[in-house]
Amino acid sequence: MIWAGSVGGDERFRLFLGLRLPNHVLDRLERWQAEHLAGRIVGRNNLHITLAFLGSRPASEVPQIAGALAEAATGIGTIDLAARRYRETRSVGMVVLDDQTGEGGRLAERVFDGLEGLGVYEREKRPWLPHVTVLRFRSAPKLEPPVPELGVFSPSDAAVYISRLRPSGAQYDVLESVPLGGD
Repeated sequence: MIWAGSVGGDERFRLFLGLRLPNHVLDRLERWQAEHLAGRIVGRNNLHITLAFLGSRPASEVPQIAGALAEAATGIGTIDLAARRYRETRSVGMVVLDDQTGEGGRLAERVFDGLEGLGVYEREKRPWLPHVTVLRFRSAPKLEPPVPELGVFSPSDAAVYISRLRPSGAQYDVLESVPLGGD
């Protein structure tokens, strides 16, 4: 983990906010990926549920962004998620999740409001869709794998991530994390 206080303020980071997955869910997703997917499989360290993509932002904004995430997470009830289906877009394969309690969507809306209040985010036109990107590709392989058996699970926490583009693909690192719920 990289702490925001240890980076220079004029440096720019490619940032997003996301929900981190518990280890048992990561274990099950990795096994499912190995059994049912082929191509550029998203590695364990990059599996997450995106709340908001912020793009390139000054490092000096990270503490305020983390504060907005912490504020949004305060008082959120238990987020219960379950795998619903596999879906492909033009460039990724994803496991779409059911937000069984509605608390994930509530958190996302609170995050959007907080980030817009800071002037660092513009809400997307489409509604938030909880999902985990599990595969990347240039042309859709049109796979039809079974839905992974993840059971009902809750994210371990929420985090501010930095995305570094590498020749081998993106590398995601947590800059700050916040617990979910509580007062």
